[in-house]
Amino acid sequence: MKMRKLRWPVVALVLGALAVVIPIAANADNAPTNNKTFVYQVGLWGDLPYSAVQENPGVPNLIADMNSQDLAFSVHDGDLKAGNGITGNPPSENCDDALYANGLASLNQLAAPAMFTPGDNDWTDCDRPSNGGFNSLERLDHERQVFFGTPNSAGQKQMQQDVQTSPSCLGYVSGPATGPTVTKPVVCVENRRWTVKNVTYVTVNVQGSCNNLCDTAPNADEEFARNAADVAWLHDTFAQAKASGSAAVMIISQADPGFDQSDVARAPLRDPKTLAETDGAPDGFQSFLQAVRNETIAFGRPVAYIHGDSHYFRIDKPLQDASGKRLENFTRVETFGDNAVNGLNDVHWVKALVDPQSRDVFAFQAQMVPGNIVAH
Repeated sequence: MKMRKLRWPVVALVLGALAVVIPIAANADNAPTNNKTFVYQVGLWGDLPYSAVQENPGVPNLIADMNSQDLAFSVHDGDLKAGNGITGNPPSENCDDALYANGLASLNQLAAPAMFTPGDNDWTDCDRPSNGGFNSLERLDHERQVFFGTPNSAGQKQMQQDVQTSPSCLGYVSGPATGPTVTKPVVCVENRRWTVKNVTYVTVNVQGSCNNLCDTAPNADEEFARNAADVAWLHDTFAQAKASGSAAVMIISQADPGFDQSDVARAPLRDPKTLAETDGAPDGFQSFLQAVRNETIAFGRPVAYIHGDSHYFRIDKPLQDASGKRLENFTRVETFGDNAVNGLNDVHWVKALVDPQSRDVFAFQAQMVPGNIVAH
């Protein structure tokens, strides 16, 4: 949603030689055990890089740091580039095919399975002239082909994931330079789910830029279909988690949907009781957030919600029930993102420490990459 985002690194690797495919089942009980306290570790990151120094050496330093850890897997929560393309400041690339090839190359440098969910800078914002004036839905379809053509993750080791098959999103068929685009129902292959040692993980395609209801060329039909699929995927995930006795659920999406009235600088403002947006912008998130809230209450065990988008690392508990009481089993984690305006590199990641037998299941640690710290 923020227009200051910039680009993913271009990595000088040969795509055909990147990944050693060692499939791991979606119910991956063979995830590594790494210390006496926590059963396994997960890497969380996204929204990088946003300047030349973030591109190199920032992201290579970050990937090397993650590879030095004993991670079960990592998840990138969206945005392969800036909100603006080659006319942006500092400059970024537009939404041509190289963007997605380079993004996949970066993910495939990670030693552990590497998951990904799309961000608004990857497709909804690609219709901006500064991004090349692409049809945003066509770019999403291309992204689906590049990143989600198989049930496997990226990474040098690959984990098999469950893939949503119904209901359908909208895909691109054709369209003139001006006027309506012809669309068709397509499988929402970017929505994924996997289980590691009795904890369920799920990605959902939820976007900044009002979830595709605002910006250059909003598409209400696309948003309606995808939002229905996202909500259905949430319901199905929690039903499966309850049936299998999962200790916790982690949800990963790109957008910062806003949860209350406290963050006008970074997120949509909404009534915390009704979850309706109150700032006058189109609300592409209310029904999704209501589903998150209802499922969190019914589940009764820890739920973590991971996102990027607004570039402000934080861990808090912002979700309330309809009477205004905080949901104590819900934790929001926002990963690091661009803060170049304040002179910071901010190419860092978040480690989730996961112990399915512990009371809270998840604990989170900011991982400040030594080579990327800017001294003040």
